[in-house]
Amino acid sequence: MNKVNNVIDLKTRKPLKPMAGKAAPGTDRNGGTAPVVDMTERRNEMIVQERREVKRTILSEFIGAYLIVPLKGLVRVAIYDISENGVAFDIDLEAGKLNAGEEVAMRVYLNQHTYFPFVVKVANVREIPEEVCWRHGANFMKGTVNDVALHHFVKFIETVSASLETDHGDVMVSNLTR
Repeated sequence: MNKVNNVIDLKTRKPLKPMAGKAAPGTDRNGGTAPVVDMTERRNEMIVQERREVKRTILSEFIGAYLIVPLKGLVRVAIYDISENGVAFDIDLEAGKLNAGEEVAMRVYLNQHTYFPFVVKVANVREIPEEVCWRHGANFMKGTVNDVALHHFVKFIETVSASLETDHGDVMVSNLTR
């Protein structure tokens, strides 16, 4: 029985010189090297994203948040992201870090004097050297007095985040008459 090879050898079909107006494979139009994207790595990132149980919303300095830390008082944190199950927040390196398993009270301030409290349990902690902080992942403690408010707050953040725009200093005015 004769085996037929159905594999096409692309090396023999590869042009030796780039065609006019086209960059050679592996180079950009200016002759520099083009970045190579590892599709396996990209696919793995997508799989990890799809494994998330809930949608999370990325935040950066959107609201004021603090932890109540024994012997230190209020410690400012930057909420990194939030979902219906928990929150990720950053603490400056010099302020220290919490330990996995710790339960801590958080406050989200809506203005200088008004906040709502809730309790989280730290699930993981990792150093983010490029941002000079400790990133904490924490789960919301269920069965507390603010469960309903927290649920609505997270939904509010998700809804608002979907239509946020960045202010570039432009002013758009419509329907003006002279």
